[in-house]
Amino acid sequence: MELSSLPMIELHLHLDGAIPPETMWDLAAAQGLPLPAATLDDFRRWLARTSDCADVNTYLARFELPLQLMQTEESIVRVTRDVLSVLARQGHIYDEVRFAPQLHKRAGLTQRQAVEAVLEGRRQALAEHPDYDAGILLCAMCIGPETVNMEENLETVRLAKDFLGRGVVGTDLAGAEGIVPLRNFRPVFDLARELHVPATCHAGDSQGPDTIRDALSFGVTRIGHGHHIFDDPTLWDEAISRGVTLEICPTSNIQCHTQPSYRAHPAKKLLDAGLRLCINTDNMTLAAVNLADEYRHCTQDMSFTSDDLKKTLVYAAEATFLPEQKKKALIARVKNAEL
Repeated sequence: MELSSLPMIELHLHLDGAIPPETMWDLAAAQGLPLPAATLDDFRRWLARTSDCADVNTYLARFELPLQLMQTEESIVRVTRDVLSVLARQGHIYDEVRFAPQLHKRAGLTQRQAVEAVLEGRRQALAEHPDYDAGILLCAMCIGPETVNMEENLETVRLAKDFLGRGVVGTDLAGAEGIVPLRNFRPVFDLARELHVPATCHAGDSQGPDTIRDALSFGVTRIGHGHHIFDDPTLWDEAISRGVTLEICPTSNIQCHTQPSYRAHPAKKLLDAGLRLCINTDNMTLAAVNLADEYRHCTQDMSFTSDDLKKTLVYAAEATFLPEQKKKALIARVKNAEL
């Protein structure tokens, strides 16, 4: 099975964690921002130094540099265009890439301007790669007590509604788990439901299945990571009956020490138990992994069969936040692909 020839779909990919090293190098030079490396090759190695992260919070701290470089409309356009172009060249046919507009306001941009810049970068990339498509997810953020940034989070959801159908396909809640009880962010998902904005939610990664229980109570149809649902089988029936899809990111889980190894990862057991899941990189550049690499780990290290892999691809297509007709076409394209 030639993994690089598969019709790849990724639903859990953070824009700021996927910037090509060359793009960051260029932007840093243009912005006069010093980098922790003297050469581009050394910089690539520095970016990929994630396997020794003590925990998820250490991992998340590595996003500071990419975020520093994405505080102008021009840089956000460039980053988005370059990330999507890389994915298209890798053989992806559709992706949903997420970012948090509120993290791009340091130099005076509004959330709306940040969204517009991402959508312009998307427009440019899709014009260059007509056989490829991508949707954008706008992330609310879990930052401190819920009152710290709740208004910004609600603004993010309203912007997702404003741009729905124009490149934005849904919303998410991201950030470090465990700082604040996930249930405190219910207003974010209440608003998304009221505005008919599709939603996913990070849960069950660095924290246990209780966060997945909260996420399910929000009414989401996808859960970012979610692998710790394995620890509480009482949640399986609800996830299965509602068709909830887990956005599994194997390499990220190992690098963040939320799973000890590929072989110990519960994804295969969850799939065999009837749960829906898809495979993702989480952060292509910071994890130093692409989707073909993840598929390879699935088959070589996680006991996935070729039929298992095909099933996850179909689940990914079915879990997209695309309009129904586009979704049906994508599902058919995946089902007709030969492995």
